[in-house]
Amino acid sequence: MGLKHITSHLTKNDLAHLGAGEVGYIRKIRSEDVSRCFPEAPDMDPGIDLWALFGADGTPILLTDNRSSTFYKAAEDELRTVSLH
Repeated sequence: MGLKHITSHLTKNDLAHLGAGEVGYIRKIRSEDVSRCFPEAPDMDPGIDLWALFGADGTPILLTDNRSSTFYKAAEDELRTVSLH
């Protein structure tokens, strides 16, 4: 059974929850894009590089200016990390 066969049976809901509670995504984010992912975050000056940790389903978990903090939070939540570019 190939990967195409397996993925053809997954629903959009299955894909959205794939890795939930197990995988965290770490991504560099610009301050001007923060409100899109973290609507509760205060306004920030543009041009600042920040780091964000998201759950497998895209749920925002942490926003920080320190990349190491994202790894610490992921470890605390027992998430395997994947970096997104």
